[in-house]
Order: sequence, then structure tokens, then C-alpha cells
Amino acid sequence: MAMPEAGEVVEREVRIAARPETVFAFFTDPAKMLRWKGVAAELDPRPGGTYRVRINEQSVARGEYVEVVPNSRVVFTWGWEGDGSPVPPGTSTVEVSLIAEGEHTVVRLRHRGLPADQRQPHAEGWAHYLERLVIAGAGGDPGPDPWASPASAMG
Repeated sequence: MAMPEAGEVVEREVRIAARPETVFAFFTDPAKMLRWKGVAAELDPRPGGTYRVRINEQSVARGEYVEVVPNSRVVFTWGWEGDGSPVPPGTSTVEVSLIAEGEHTVVRLRHRGLPADQRQPHAEGWAHYLERLVIAGAGGDPGPDPWASPASAMG
């Protein structure tokens, strides 16, 4: 299988003032997920389990967990519910690696399998949400998500 070109993968990396065991829960625990992304979340963090996050009234991200390694790695498929979605559920994959650095965690996110015209919006989306995760993961409150109301949401 050919490796994807660098431009075919959306990559983002942030550093959070918290240990990996703290940050891990923000990708697997619905209550913690909602502190940085979404208005409703249905998460079953085991291979084949549901990953479903309602970002706002119009946008629901859905996929399933592929790999869950406690405090280290989470991989899930990704797409958007709805007829005519440019990225149907399960057609792309998000890999999250948590790397301990002292009392901090480097979160490295790779989103692959996106159509070319969807890479930029997803890159912007992950940048937006990872900024919020940096605050929430360190125990802070990122405040209300401006994208939670459909009028200001992407897509």
C-alpha cells in the first residue's frame, strides 16, 4: 500500500499541561469530551464501539473506535452524518497519540483519508478544537464553543 502524500494528511500537535492519563479521558469519556467539543457525545471506547459527537444542530461527526490504548493512543473512523455529506461516516480516520513530556502531554493528531477539498476545513476545525482541549485538559474552562450554534458553524 502506498504511503499517502504529506498533503493528504491533516496533522496538528499541541502541548497540554496535564499527564497523558488525564488527557486520554478527553477522547473517551463523553462528559470530558463535551468540555472541549460538541453538545452531545455517545462514546464507546473499544474497537468497534461508537464514536458520535454532535457539534451543533446541523453537524454530527460519527465513526467507530478502531484502536484504544489507555493513556497513549486513540484511533477512530470519522465522517459527517447526513445525505450528501462530503465525508460520510467511516470514510476517514483520526489517529491521536499522547506522548508524555514530564508533567505535560504532547497530543499529536493525524486525520487521513479526507477528500482534497475537505482537508483545509478539517485542519481549521481540529486547530479550533485542540486549542479548546489545551485549556480543558489542563483543568481550565475554554468557555462556550462559538461553533456550537449553527449560525457560526462551518459546513
